[in-house]
Amino acid sequence: MKNYLNFENEIKNIESEIDNLKDPYNNEGISTVDTDKIDKLQLDLDKKLKDIYSKLDPWQTTLVARHEDRPKSKFFIDNLFENFFPLSGDRLFGEDKSSIAGLANFEGHSVLVIGQEKGDDLNSRIERNFGMMRPEGYRKSIRLMKIADKFNLPVVIFIDTPGAYPGVGAEERGQAEAIAKSIECSLSLGVPTISIIIGEGGSGGAIALASSNKILMFENAIYSVISPEGCASILWRDPKKTLEAATAMKLTSKDLLELKIIDEIISEPVGGAHRDKDKVLLQVKKSISRCLGELTTMSRQDIIEHRKNKFLNIGRETGVSNDTLSSDKLFSNSVSKIFYAKNKIWTKNRFIIPVIFIIIILFLSLFYLG
Repeated sequence: MKNYLNFENEIKNIESEIDNLKDPYNNEGISTVDTDKIDKLQLDLDKKLKDIYSKLDPWQTTLVARHEDRPKSKFFIDNLFENFFPLSGDRLFGEDKSSIAGLANFEGHSVLVIGQEKGDDLNSRIERNFGMMRPEGYRKSIRLMKIADKFNLPVVIFIDTPGAYPGVGAEERGQAEAIAKSIECSLSLGVPTISIIIGEGGSGGAIALASSNKILMFENAIYSVISPEGCASILWRDPKKTLEAATAMKLTSKDLLELKIIDEIISEPVGGAHRDKDKVLLQVKKSISRCLGELTTMSRQDIIEHRKNKFLNIGRETGVSNDTLSSDKLFSNSVSKIFYAKNKIWTKNRFIIPVIFIIIILFLSLFYLG
């Protein structure tokens, strides 16, 4: 059974009519297939899909990113990689089933693969906690990324989560610390890292595994600091203002590419990735292969510098030199500006302050002597 979004009613009607025509024996009085009418309806369907999906607003894009039939991390791991060997546990608390991780081969090269998995049906979604990782999931990722760094293995990560799990138990086990450590570990790796946002890239739950050399994003995926519903509830105190929130947050792939937060958009078939999974699979394979080919020629130090400069450049309108991008340089510039301001204030007021001090002394002397 196909699932349709609320703006796909016309598409649903056309596809239902096509399905009925392809199975005439289920319709009373019809015993032949009308191929001409099917072809005409197929053309109408293609035209309608192209028209609707070329004009998606940010909230509609969010709904497509959350589509139930959208290909998940497990689909890509099973079909893109060979000899996948799963690894489990964080060696501190336990296993987090919302995260799939392990060693595999990609085009003859060994890699580490990590994927946030939502699940395909109700039972698997409950088991996977709807893709919301707990602290042990991030600590497992840290453990495996350190192994990849030790053995010089590139890391490929699939991002698809509404956010980190906000439950009491997760907070008690140090959710924020685990996310921070995961970001720190990701930024310090001397091996190529590629993160692919295939659906939702929600908040710290996504950035914890998206601090990579290359951040790729599906055309109809989203990447944001909070969900549109959460943003609308905070800013407008009205969760129904999702369109306004989604528009203001710049969470679509086109906006994020323009802001240079992501590096590449992976195109999807008209109507979303769920309509032609094989085509999407081929696009992802090409993108991973191209990025790995570019990054594997770099030295460990160059890879670290590349990643550091990438994130330091976010939000800067013009490029800056490597010296300026250095964290030490940035710190020293900030400190020098503070001391410059203090010296400027002292220079302008070097005569006023002693006079005030003398007046206070005279006043106190008169008070005690008189």
